Parts: sequence; structure tokens; C-alpha cells
Amino acid sequence: MILSVLQAIGLFLATNIDDIIVLSLFFARGAGQRGTTTRILAGQYLGFVGILGAAVLVSLGAGAFLPPEVIPYFGLIPLALGLWAAWQAWRRRHDDDDDEAKIEGKKVAVWAVAGVTFANGGDNIGVYVPVFLNVGPAAVVAYCVVFLALVAVLVIVAKFIATRRPVAEILERWEHVLFPLVLIGLGVFILISGGAFGL
Repeated sequence: MILSVLQAIGLFLATNIDDIIVLSLFFARGAGQRGTTTRILAGQYLGFVGILGAAVLVSLGAGAFLPPEVIPYFGLIPLALGLWAAWQAWRRRHDDDDDEAKIEGKKVAVWAVAGVTFANGGDNIGVYVPVFLNVGPAAVVAYCVVFLALVAVLVIVAKFIATRRPVAEILERWEHVLFPLVLIGLGVFILISGGAFGL
């Protein structure tokens, strides 16, 4: 059982380290808004439960519900969110840059975090399924419990990074550019790496 827990920790770190960047940008986007951490945590959990649910279903032979060919198209979620954020930033490019506007962030939606988390989880599903197929049901449960515990740790680490003064200053200054760019890049990467639309 201890070996399963250690393997689960290593697998989680390998497949979710990239989420720290995206989550840090969500924290920067919601800076100064009440409840940002709670909404990001809830969204991350919703998205990750979706990833685990899909991986477990596929490993149990329910692949008809989520054929592997569909997974790359989830890249459309962060792509659409990134394009929307870019459009909003472009529309507000001439807004007054007073200090209060800089301190007060935008409200981060739970569904946006969940959508980006799930869309970014195609590689997770692809890695988790073969692992789940090669271990027993007790080990699958252990993996899932460890993964769900580590989701909170991931959010805490992202918040810690996003609130360090040098990082926070960079994110505050460039969030309106970085947030859409990262989401658009993530969406395009998911689409291309998965071969969506024959890419």
C-alpha cells in the first residue's frame, strides 16, 4: 500500500506540475476578490474529479462514453476562455489605470477553473488509464485518494507562488497578457498534440 501511495504521488507530480502556472494566473486574475481561493479550489476539484471519473470509466471498459479521439477536442475549452480573456483585455486597453483597478482583480469563476483543469487533463487520463488497468481495485482507490489530497496541496503551492512579492508584481502587471496567452497556448497545444481536426 505504501508503494501505491508513493507511486501515486510521483504520478500526480508528473502529470500536474504544469497546473501550477495556470492556477497562479487564476490567483493573479482574482487578486483582491473575496473568495478567490475557495472558487479556485472548488474548480480545481471539480475538474480533477472529472479527470479521475473519465480515467476510471475508461479503465473499466466504458470507453464508449469517452473515446480517446474526443479527448484532444477538450483543448477548445482553454482556447475559447483564452480568446475571451484576450478580447476583454483588448476592449479595456484604454481604461483608466488607477491604483484601485490594479489592486481589485476579476472574479474567477468555478466553472472556468474546472473547465481548464479538465481540458488540461487529457494527458492525465492517457497516463492514468494504463496504470489503473494494471493495478487492483484497492490500489485504484488509493491512487484516487492520494490524488484528491494532492489537489489541495497543488492549489496551496500555486497561491504561495502567485503571492510572492516579485512574482505577484509581475503577474499583476502582465496578467492581462499572460492569462489569455497561456490559455490559448494550452488549448492549441492540446489540440495539436492530440491530433484534433487532423492537425
